[in-house]
Amino acid sequence: MNGTGTSKTGSTRRGYLRRSAAAVAAGGLLAGCAGEDAPADDADSTADGTATDAADATATDDADSWGASLAPVGEVTFESEPESVAVYDLLHADLAVAYGRADAVNSLGFDAAVDGATLSAYYERLDGVETDWGDLAQLNDGNSGVNVDAELLYELDSDLHLIDPALVTSFDGWEREDTAEIADNVGPWFGNYFSRTHGEPPAAWADAYEYHTVWETAERVAPVFRAEDRYEALAEVRADLLATIEEGLPPASERPTVAVTIFMDGTFYPTAANAPGYATAHVRPFGVEDAFAGEEITFETSYDYEAMLEFDPDVILHPYGLASYYSVPDVRTTLSEHAVGSELTAVAEDRVYPSGNPMQGPIVNLFQTEMTAKQLFPERFGAWPEYDGGPYPEIPAEERLFDRDRVAEVVAGDV
Repeated sequence: MNGTGTSKTGSTRRGYLRRSAAAVAAGGLLAGCAGEDAPADDADSTADGTATDAADATATDDADSWGASLAPVGEVTFESEPESVAVYDLLHADLAVAYGRADAVNSLGFDAAVDGATLSAYYERLDGVETDWGDLAQLNDGNSGVNVDAELLYELDSDLHLIDPALVTSFDGWEREDTAEIADNVGPWFGNYFSRTHGEPPAAWADAYEYHTVWETAERVAPVFRAEDRYEALAEVRADLLATIEEGLPPASERPTVAVTIFMDGTFYPTAANAPGYATAHVRPFGVEDAFAGEEITFETSYDYEAMLEFDPDVILHPYGLASYYSVPDVRTTLSEHAVGSELTAVAEDRVYPSGNPMQGPIVNLFQTEMTAKQLFPERFGAWPEYDGGPYPEIPAEERLFDRDRVAEVVAGDV
C-alpha cells in the first residue's frame, strides 16, 4: 500500500473516484453511454478523426463530478482528478503526458528504461516536455509469458488504472470478476487496447467492446483529466498536419508500394499497411499501395527472402525502428549483403526506413505521421534525415510538418 490509511474494503477508494452504476461490475458491464455511436470504420485517415459523441460523456447531474466514457468499461464518474495512474502501454502513457499528467504515472507494462526512452525520443523535440520515469513499477512480471500480479496493483494503490481491463483479462489467471474487484477496492479501469489491430477481446468483454482510433481515444480520455481544451488544441495541430499532407500528396498512381515489416533472423514479419487499428495510424493517411495486398496477414505470417522478392516493395518501413528494439541501419546492412535481399528494390534504392511504434498516442502519432511523410515522399515533404539511433532526428524548422512549439505549449497547459 502507499500509506493512505484508507481501507480497501470500501465501495469506492478515497471517496473521490467512483464508477458509474455497474460500469465494471462482473456480469453487468454497460456497453457505453446511451446513444453511443457504432465503431468508426477508419477515422484516423479523415481530416479530424474525432468522435462525434464523446462530449456526451462529460456531463453529469452532479455539478461537483464529471464523467468520461470509453469502451469497454463504459462511463466512469470522477469527483477529482486522479493523482496516481497505473499505465500498461505507450498509447496511454502518451495520453497522460499530452494532458499534463506525466507526474501521475506510476507504472508501465514493461521495462520503463526501454519504453520510457522510446517516448522520450519524441519528447526530446518538444521544449520543456520531459518524463522522469526511472523508478516506475513494471506491471508485467516477466517471469513466464505476459502477466500482471494483482497484489502489485494493490501495492501501487492507484487512483486510476489507465489500462484496458479486457487486456488484463486476457492474461493467465485473470477473470473479469478479478478486474471488478480491483476497480471496487483500488481504482477504476479506463483504457482500450484491442483497437490496436481491431483484435478480438476476451469473450467476457466482447459485447461491450468498440474500436476507437488514436484520436477518438484521446478525446474520450481527455475528460478524465479535465483536459478537453488540451485535446481540442492537439486535434487542431493534427488537422493542420493532415491538410498539409493531403495538399502535397501525388496522385495514387505515383505513390510507392510499401511493405511494413519487421526483419529478424533472416525472416520478414509483415503488417498490412492499410489495416484498421491505431497500429498503422501513421501510414494510412498516405493511401499507399500495400506490397502485401491480397495476402491474409496475421501475427503468425512470415516470409523468407525469396517470398519478399516476389512482393518487391519500393519502400520498407520497419516498425519499432526509432529508439526501440531494432537497429534499422543493421537491418539495411544485413539485407544489402545478402544475395537475394540485395535485389529488393527498397534495399537497392536505400529506402529501408525506421518506422514508428504501433502503441502510439496523440503526440507520438504527430511525429510518426511526419516521419512517414518524409520517408515516402521526400520530394514533397522534405527528406527524412539519416537516423542511426537516439532521439527523433532534428528537422530544420522550415521542413517541419507540424508546430512543435504549439504542442509543447499544450502539454504545459497553455491552451
